[in-house]
Amino acid sequence: MRQLKSPSPGEAGGGEGWGPNERSEAGVFPPVRHSPWTCRAAPPPSPNSLPPQAGGEGFKVWAGVALLLLLAVPAAASEAPRLYTEHCAACHGGDRLGAIGPALLPENLGRLKKTEAERVIAEGRAATQMPGHKDKLDPQQIKALAEYVYTPLPAVPSWGMAEIEASRVAHVDPSTLPAKPQWQADPLNLFTVVETGDHHVTILDGDSFKPLVRFPSRFALHGGAKYSPDGRFVYFASRDGWVSKYDLYSLQMVAEVRVGVNTRNVAVSHDGRLLMAGNMLPHSLVLLDAADLRPLQVIPVTDKDKTMSSRVSAVYTAPTRGSFVAALKDIKEIWEIPYGKGAGPNFNGWVHSHEFGEGVGEPAVRTTTEDYLDDFFFDATYERVMGASRDGRKGLVYDLDIKRKVAEIDLPGMPHLGSGIIFSREGRQYMATPHLKEAVVSIIDMATWKTVKRIETLGPGFFMRSHENTPFAWIDVSMGKDKDAIQVIDLRALEIVRTLRPAPGRTTAHAEFDRSGRHVLISVMEAEGELIVFDAASFAEVARMPMKRPVGKYNVFNKINYSSGTSH
Repeated sequence: MRQLKSPSPGEAGGGEGWGPNERSEAGVFPPVRHSPWTCRAAPPPSPNSLPPQAGGEGFKVWAGVALLLLLAVPAAASEAPRLYTEHCAACHGGDRLGAIGPALLPENLGRLKKTEAERVIAEGRAATQMPGHKDKLDPQQIKALAEYVYTPLPAVPSWGMAEIEASRVAHVDPSTLPAKPQWQADPLNLFTVVETGDHHVTILDGDSFKPLVRFPSRFALHGGAKYSPDGRFVYFASRDGWVSKYDLYSLQMVAEVRVGVNTRNVAVSHDGRLLMAGNMLPHSLVLLDAADLRPLQVIPVTDKDKTMSSRVSAVYTAPTRGSFVAALKDIKEIWEIPYGKGAGPNFNGWVHSHEFGEGVGEPAVRTTTEDYLDDFFFDATYERVMGASRDGRKGLVYDLDIKRKVAEIDLPGMPHLGSGIIFSREGRQYMATPHLKEAVVSIIDMATWKTVKRIETLGPGFFMRSHENTPFAWIDVSMGKDKDAIQVIDLRALEIVRTLRPAPGRTTAHAEFDRSGRHVLISVMEAEGELIVFDAASFAEVARMPMKRPVGKYNVFNKINYSSGTSH
């Protein structure tokens, strides 16, 4: 394990984005050297030029040139591996799994369009050590490189205990951390704001709406930051496999470890002892010690017969059950992994004796499902879990105790269950969920698991939020043409009572309440975006703060108390 000095708050300790974003042994980037490749292909013909008359000498010359030009693209494509080795491997790894720069795989670059990737290869990325290559490579070579990094690997890469342990970085000795916050603010009313526009994180005071610090993050963080039970530490997972632990009291990075090549998210045990990370590549779950991110176990995700493996869609904490729950993309199962101190082996089949004399124990309890379930929503007891069917038309409810389906809900339009909320109305509990492919919010009675109302909205939406101290829920409709609208639902009347357009023409989404429920923060998810604060009762604007594509913000108190109005 390497011991590295952590950069001070606000210090540019490393690049962000497409290029290198990791620190070297000295805490800074090493110099990057690039080969003097200067080959150029013939320029393409003018788009306005026309072929000469067929049959003449001019036509024969033109046809020959045209054939050569047609062959130029395949030629550039065929030399892409060599171009990658010469210009990219030093930073991104010869196997494209990442080195001092992020992994360059289609799974890791899913949100970056190929045209944007070509632009980054040509021009580089500002404020990082990703240089431009347009002076070394012609347009066809740049295009070929972009195509190459979007090509899947021929086999699932290996990333086991040895690789994970070797990657672990300790930035500070945990014993040297202060006992109290080194700043004046309510530590439970902080927001962690993930800004993917330039790969930074802002820690925001939820009372003054002033930043305490802004620091560079790993490449392409997933939005969902997770907290330790006391709210002191915040954990991040990046798309290219890095899990980071950050101390909010002293505003510094504590430790980092790379748990995979492509990671979906991380969950924190309710007692704060453990972390579980779910990987898309390789197909595994990784258990970490929350204190220092030391890897404890790598769990291959396979079916009962070990004949098929699966990507992990997400990992959740079930605090009342003392377990992690995993959603799987490629196997029709729900996995529950108990983590209590007395948790023993789990048997998903016949055993010979109570003393486990025969049979093989495994870390997960399997619940077989009738469809692939990617997106989970839990009831308040965490005994029942709802998953969205792959066809996007229904929700399937499974009881984790009896391991059977107990309800099926008609939910056309691809419900986004992971963003659902729970609320009480007239003595009953309901859940509400937006839909990704239909302009509607569905209201479901959690006693009968029946849809009681579908509230029409201006368009499909992604996020929905509420709070125990407000009668309103805030939704976005960012998946449709009215992407700049935020709509407010009165949960007593089950109807929309207000439509806000705080940033006309700009994508506006992801509401999050402060600790008290008095204020709501909204993201303008643009490269030059902002956070907008509203009074939760009057809907009046309170403040604005510039941000670089703030895709998510997470209140400490609401998260560690498992607020019914937010996701977990």
